[in-house]
Amino acid sequence: MEWFTAPDYWLSRLVFQRALAAVYLVAFLTAALQFRPLLGERGMLPIPRFVARVPFKRAPSLFQLHYSDRYFAACAWAGCAVSAALLAGLDSLLPLWGGMLLWLVPWVLYLSIVNVGQTWYGFGWESLLLEVGFLAVFLGNDEVAPPIVVLFLLRWILFRVEFGAGLIKMRGDACWRNLTCLYHHHETQPMPGPLSWFFHHLPRPLHRAEVAANHFTQLVVPFLLFTPQPIATAAASLMIVTQLWLVLSGNFSWLNWITIVLALPAIEFPTTPPSVADAPLWYEIVVLSVAALLVGLSYQPVRNMISRRQVMNRSFDPLHLVNTYGAFGSVSRIRYEVVVEGTTEPVPREDSDWREYEFKGKPGDPRRWPRQFAPYHLRLDWMMWFAALSPAYAGSWFGALVERLLENDRATLKLLRRSPFPPDEPPRFVRARLFRYRYTTWRELRETGACWERTYVREYLPPTRLAGVAQRS
Repeated sequence: MEWFTAPDYWLSRLVFQRALAAVYLVAFLTAALQFRPLLGERGMLPIPRFVARVPFKRAPSLFQLHYSDRYFAACAWAGCAVSAALLAGLDSLLPLWGGMLLWLVPWVLYLSIVNVGQTWYGFGWESLLLEVGFLAVFLGNDEVAPPIVVLFLLRWILFRVEFGAGLIKMRGDACWRNLTCLYHHHETQPMPGPLSWFFHHLPRPLHRAEVAANHFTQLVVPFLLFTPQPIATAAASLMIVTQLWLVLSGNFSWLNWITIVLALPAIEFPTTPPSVADAPLWYEIVVLSVAALLVGLSYQPVRNMISRRQVMNRSFDPLHLVNTYGAFGSVSRIRYEVVVEGTTEPVPREDSDWREYEFKGKPGDPRRWPRQFAPYHLRLDWMMWFAALSPAYAGSWFGALVERLLENDRATLKLLRRSPFPPDEPPRFVRARLFRYRYTTWRELRETGACWERTYVREYLPPTRLAGVAQRS
């Protein structure tokens, strides 16, 4: 059926599939390298303890059936291997049904990880990757032209990502409405990048123009995705440019990159499509059935999106098939950071030799310039930002982190940039203190070489030794 496929989008599909496979690869690599101290059998939030109290129907996962650290590692590295194979184009060498099954593998594996990932996997881009990854299963390979309905549903996801984010801003913090949020955002965002200091020091009129442009891109441009070409291509391209601007200004894991990937199928590349056979009847039935299911499941996300009590980054089904998105409905005016320190002295005092743990991404030493980590996701660093906002965000895992530091736990220390203690000499006490951080001015940067200035606020966790942590847990 000619109405079922859009041959002119074959290159758009190809670029989208390879880019999505790259995002999958980063996601699985992040899981493989970080799971043991976060979710492993001796992790801060162990998966076995989670699956013992949460039934399969609420969190469907392969790890509900069996868990061991070795099994998790095998699944994560298998996800890396399959993602690399998809990136290399293996799905195009298989029959249509084989390519679909190959795309289904990373979706099942990553769903299994997210559904037991607890706090560490509570970010909106996890559900976004799963929603996009599920649709990719039905996009087809070189045997058929791209199905129109799947291309439409990919635009529908992009619409909800952008328009939902725009609405949450307009309904949330007043600084979005008066165009002043970027006076603060680059300084207080979860994990600044190497250029964030410079973005913060841009002239304030430019900050206001940035916010106005963001509102236009998120509240007006999404509707243009459903217009004829070349308008839809122009709309998607503008979204890509906006996301690349965000990539330069901070470390947002793969959120910006998956949004860029989503925009690719809306672009009609000027090329001659290859000649392919008509889509088989079974494929048409499967695609249309899945499309009907997803349209029906869209009711809750749409209802949330138009509600005055809109919430962001929520899944409405355990398979994360259709979700709601949004970010930075409110913007912090002041940046706080939790600084973790340890000492080997038997009696901790204020003048003891307290040594600071250095994290990979989050601000610590005022003289250390932020690095670029995205699309790689430093999960502990991100949660430390939330912990600084309120101890309630850290209640489930911060005590376990302190315990692992007191043990000089090797896996946990790999999450950090540097431990101040040698492997055979763990600290006797660990404490945490809350500091206020602000960017230095141009003059302060020249005089001190420091990009941050920090001021002590209060004690976050008093000096704690191993027995004390064990009693609390």
